[in-house]
Amino acid sequence: MVTGNLFHSKKNSWPPEEYVSRNTLQLFNFDSAAPPKQAWRRRLNSHANILKEFSVTFMEAIQMVRLGIRLWSYVREEASHGRKAPIDPFTRESCKPSASQGVPLGGMGSGSISRGFRGEFRQWQIIPGTCNISPVMANQFSIFISRDGGNKKYASVLAPGQHEGLGKTSDEGISSWGWNLNGQHSTYHALFPRAWTIYDGEPDPDLKVSCRQISPFVPHDYRDSSLPTAVFVYTLVNTGKERAKVSLLFTWANSIGGISHLSGDHVNEPFIGEDGVSGVLLHHKTAKGNPPVTFAVAASETQNVNVTVLPCFGLTEGSFITARKMWGKMMQDGQFDRENFNIGPSMPSSPGETLCAAVSASAWVEPHGKCTIAFALAWSSPKIKFSKGSSYHRRYTKFYGISERAAVDLVHDALTNYKHWEEEIEKWQSPILEDIRLPEWYKFTLFNELYFLVAGGTVWIDSSSPSADVKSDQDPPIKVESKNIKVTEAEMNCRHSTGFEHTSTSGCNSSTGVGLKQNGSSTIPRKKRSCKHFSHHLKTEDQLDGNEDVGRFLYLEGVEYIMWCTYDVHFYASFALLELFPKIELNIQRDFAKAVLSEDGRKVKFLAEGNYGIRKVRGAVPHDLGTHDPWNEMNAYNIHDTSKWKDLNSKFVLQVYRDFAATGDMAFGIEVWPAVRTAMEYMEQFDRDDDGLIENDGFPDQTYDAWTVHGVSAYCGCLWLAALQAAAAMAQRLGDKFFAETCKTKFFSAKSAFEKKLWNGSYFNYDSGSSSNSKSIQADQLAGQWYTSSSGLGPIFDEFKTRSSLQKIFDFNVMKVKGGRMGAVNGMHPNGKVDESCMQSREVWTGVTYAVAANMLLAGMEEEAFTTAEGIFIAGWSEEGFGYWFQTPEGWTTNGHYRSLIYMRPLAIWSMQWVLSPPKAIIEAPKINMMDRIVISPATFSLSLPETRVRKIANKTACFGNSSLQCTC
Repeated sequence: MVTGNLFHSKKNSWPPEEYVSRNTLQLFNFDSAAPPKQAWRRRLNSHANILKEFSVTFMEAIQMVRLGIRLWSYVREEASHGRKAPIDPFTRESCKPSASQGVPLGGMGSGSISRGFRGEFRQWQIIPGTCNISPVMANQFSIFISRDGGNKKYASVLAPGQHEGLGKTSDEGISSWGWNLNGQHSTYHALFPRAWTIYDGEPDPDLKVSCRQISPFVPHDYRDSSLPTAVFVYTLVNTGKERAKVSLLFTWANSIGGISHLSGDHVNEPFIGEDGVSGVLLHHKTAKGNPPVTFAVAASETQNVNVTVLPCFGLTEGSFITARKMWGKMMQDGQFDRENFNIGPSMPSSPGETLCAAVSASAWVEPHGKCTIAFALAWSSPKIKFSKGSSYHRRYTKFYGISERAAVDLVHDALTNYKHWEEEIEKWQSPILEDIRLPEWYKFTLFNELYFLVAGGTVWIDSSSPSADVKSDQDPPIKVESKNIKVTEAEMNCRHSTGFEHTSTSGCNSSTGVGLKQNGSSTIPRKKRSCKHFSHHLKTEDQLDGNEDVGRFLYLEGVEYIMWCTYDVHFYASFALLELFPKIELNIQRDFAKAVLSEDGRKVKFLAEGNYGIRKVRGAVPHDLGTHDPWNEMNAYNIHDTSKWKDLNSKFVLQVYRDFAATGDMAFGIEVWPAVRTAMEYMEQFDRDDDGLIENDGFPDQTYDAWTVHGVSAYCGCLWLAALQAAAAMAQRLGDKFFAETCKTKFFSAKSAFEKKLWNGSYFNYDSGSSSNSKSIQADQLAGQWYTSSSGLGPIFDEFKTRSSLQKIFDFNVMKVKGGRMGAVNGMHPNGKVDESCMQSREVWTGVTYAVAANMLLAGMEEEAFTTAEGIFIAGWSEEGFGYWFQTPEGWTTNGHYRSLIYMRPLAIWSMQWVLSPPKAIIEAPKINMMDRIVISPATFSLSLPETRVRKIANKTACFGNSSLQCTC
C-alpha cells in the first residue's frame, strides 16, 4: 500500500529544548516527569486570540432566508418545551471561544471536563448534550514555598493571572489570591491522553516543577477507559542549597460549569480513604431535574507527603471562611488543620452561594532532592437522563456501582493505577512516535486529535442498565423490544434467497436491542427461505479471547451540532474507533443495522423546503441516532429528508465491509448482512435510467448539505460504485452468491456510466449537470476509492485515473490555497478559482482533507499526502495558525473563519495511520481481486437486467400511527 520511503519532513518539529532548558529536562528525566520529544507545545504566556467565527455572504443569506426563518421557528418551539434544537445558529455563548484549549480530562463516555493549556478547567460536558465553555476560575492548582531560615517565600496560583478581575487584593474571592505567575518560563506539552506543564523556575528560581496530567484512555481497555477520573502528578526538584517546604493546593468549586454553582443545595464532605488517599467530596444537586453529580478531589499521603483539607470556603464576604482567609492560612502554615477531616458534611448551600473545597499536600524537599505529590479528580454521575425521559447507567457503574460515594473509589484507584495506565499508553504510542519515517507534526497531531473521543460529548452506557423512566413529553412511550437474531444453519446458494434462518428470543438486552419495533422472523422481506443448509463456524480468534459486553456508545457530531453518532460524519471518524476500540465500533454498526430494518412513521417537517415526511423510512440508513432520546427517536437532523440522501446507505455498506474485513468477525458479518442487503436494495430507486448508477436529485442530498448536486455526482456515484464492490465481496464471503453476482453485474454497468458521464481526461467532474460548478474539482471525489482500498479491495478505477484525479486535487484544491498551508478546499474551478457557489464549496473541511491525504497515501503519493495534511496542522495547530488546537472545527474559510468547533470528522487523521499500519487481516487479504472471484452465471445476468431489477422499497406510512416505530417485512 505504502512505500518504505515516506515523506521525511523535519518542518514543524518542536524540540523541547527550544521551550525548556536542557538542564531542566535532564532533572526530570525519570518517572515520566519529562515531556516526550514528540509533543505539542505552548508557553503559558502565549497569546490566546479570540477565534473568528464563520459568516455567510450576502448571496448565501438570500439563498437560505426561507430555511433561516423555519429554523428560527423550530429553535423557539424546542425551547418552549425546555429542549435545545440540535442545530441552533442563533444562540451564542456569552464567553467567546478562544485559542486556549488543552487536553481534556477523564476517559470516554462519563462526562468530560477540558483543561486549557494555561491550567483553567473549562468546556464542562457532564450532562449529555450540554456544554458550558466558560472556565470556573476557582478551580486551580497553587503552590506555596518556604525555605529554612524563612528568607525566601513564594505563593502563587500555577496559572497566569491574565483574566479580567483577578489580582484585586481587597476582594474576598479568588482575585485576592497570588496571581503572580508570568508564564514566560513555564510551558505546556500535550500528547493525548497526557499533558505536562513545566514550571522552569517559576515562581521559585530554585525549584523546578513538573505537573503531569494523566487520563485513563487506554486502547482496547473497555473498563478503565470509561472512568471519569484524572491524575495530576507533581514532580518537584530542589536545585537550591536550602531545603524547601513545598505545599501544593488543589481548589475546586461545587459546580458543573456556567452558573450551576449558584443553584443551591450543594454539600461538601471530607473523607479519609484507603492507602492514604484522602480529600473532599462535593455533592452537586443539578438543576432542571438532571441526575446529581459528586466530585472527589484528593491527594495521596505518603511517608513524606502530608495531606490536609478545607472542606468548605466561599467567594463572598458573608462566607464563614472566605477564599481570602483560606489563602492566608496556606501562606502562613502551608496546610490546614487535621481536625477538618472530622467535621462531617456541610450545611447545604443557599441559592446564590458558591461552595468550594481545598486539598493541600505538603512535603519537604532536600537540597538537590526530588519529591512526587499526586492529586486525583473524579466526577461521578452514574445516571444519565435524556430530555425526553430515557435514562441509563453509565458504563463505569458496571464496575463501581451507582452510589454517590463511588467517587471515593474512583480517586483511590486512579492514584494507585495511574502508573499502569502510563505503561499501556506508552506501549501503544511508542511505535508511532519512534517511526523515523513520519514527520514530527503528524505524530503529535495524530494523538491529539483523539481529544474528541473524550471532549466530543461522548456517552457510554452499561447495556445491562435499565431505561426505566417514562417519557416526559406528550408522545406516548416507545416500547423497546429486542430480538436476538440467531443464525443456525443456512445455505446461501439459491437465487433470490437471503440464506438466513432466524429465531426470536425473548427478553431485552440493550446491547443488541434498539428502541424500535422489529419483526424477529425475517430481516429481508419477501425472500424465499433457502432449502439447503450448511454449518458456519461463528467463533473468531478474537471472540474466543473474550467476547465481553462493552455496552453502547454515542458521540456527538460536534458540540454545536447536537446529534448522536451522525453517520455521514462517522464515515470519516470511525477509523479511530475501529483502530483503538473495535468492539465499540462494531456495536455502533449493529445499532445502525437494526435501524436500517426499522421504520418510524411519525411526521416531521423538513426545514429546507418546508415539506413533511416520516421520521425514519425502512431501508434508509438514519442520519443520526437522535438528540433528545437516542436509539429510540432517530434522525434529529431535519434540514432535509435524509431518506433521500445518496451517500448514507453506501457509507453504511462500506463501513460494515471494512469492519468485517478488518476484524474477521464472521458472526458480526452474518448478523448485519440482512441490513446491508436491504440498504443496497433501497438505493435501486435512485437509478432512474437503469444503467446501474444512482443519480442525485437537484438538492444537497449528501453530507455536503448546502451544496446542490444534479444528475450523477462524483462523490455519491463513487461511493455507490464502492458499495457495489464491497457488497459483492461481502456476499461472496458469506455465501450469498446470487447477490454477489448481481452486485458485480451492476458494478460494471455503473462504472461504465460513471466514467462516461464524469471523466474529463484529468479528473471526475463534480456532477453531470449544466450548472456553473458542474465541472468543479471536488476534493472528496474519490471517497469510495479511499474506502475500498482501505478495506483491502481492488481499485475501482485504473491507476491513471486515480493518480490523475488526486494530482489535480493536490495542484488545485491544496496548493492554490495559501500555497498548501490550509488543507484542501472542497471545491475549485478548473481556472484555479475557489468554487463559491455555496458556503461549503468554499470551505476547507479538516476531516475531508485528512481523508484525501489517506487516499494519496494509498496511491503511493506520500509527499503530496503529508503536504496536504500538514496544511491542517499549520492552520489549526501551529503557533502561526488560527488557534484551533483541541477544538478542531468542521472547517474554515480561506481567511481562517471557522464553522463548528470541536467536531467529529477530524478524527479522520486516523485513516492515514490505518493506511500506514493496516491491520493484519487487511494485509493478509487475498491478493486476487474479489470481483474476479465472482463468476456471473447466465441466469444471474438475465435476472439483473433493468427490466427485472430488484424491487424498490416504497415508503409505507399509511398503516403507522403518529408515534409508531415498526419493522415492516
